[in-house]
Amino acid sequence: MTEFNLTQTDGLLTTTKQVRKRLDFDRAVPRQLLLDCIEIASRAPMGGNLERNKWLVIDDPDLKAKVGELYLSNAGPYLEERAKESPEGRSQRVFDSAMYLAERMGEVPAMVIPIRLDRLPEGTSVEETAGYYGSVLPGAWSFQLAARSRGLGSCWTTLHLGHEAETAELLGIPDTVTQVALFPVAYYTGDTFRAAPRRSAEDITFFNTWGNTASA
Repeated sequence: MTEFNLTQTDGLLTTTKQVRKRLDFDRAVPRQLLLDCIEIASRAPMGGNLERNKWLVIDDPDLKAKVGELYLSNAGPYLEERAKESPEGRSQRVFDSAMYLAERMGEVPAMVIPIRLDRLPEGTSVEETAGYYGSVLPGAWSFQLAARSRGLGSCWTTLHLGHEAETAELLGIPDTVTQVALFPVAYYTGDTFRAAPRRSAEDITFFNTWGNTASA
């Protein structure tokens, strides 16, 4: 049996954060480093091993700026409204950092868009939808883990999809494929990250039937 250093692997899994305020906007990210991360991501599980995914890396300054404008035009009003509804504390800090990233999205060294090579038809069942995204999301998360292990920060964002068609036209993306997310990618500043506070596994886990907790 292959053995892993659980301290290292658990540390990677629990401290890979959605990085916004600690992205280094001034340091270029080599394309080869991004390709290394995508190489690892391509090994993630996918339905039928059909390899129906592609990746689009954007590092052209003009294109990044235009994508950033599209992102902010949708993210700005959305985040402002959500922030009004959010209680003070941790949630408010998340919205503040999300707005910070939205305002600087066009400055990131690289953007990475995971893409699925088809589209879901209207009226798609829950079963089909789960399988569809289940074939691309594991790879997207693997990309973030691979980036983190190489000193890169990233953030899972989707608010550019409010302007999906405009983004597709700008980047030459066919209308027959699906943009799944947009990852701003940069080296992160500082030394490390701490695990985020979360409820315990006992608090969020049921056994065998809904509502049956470990202590029941």
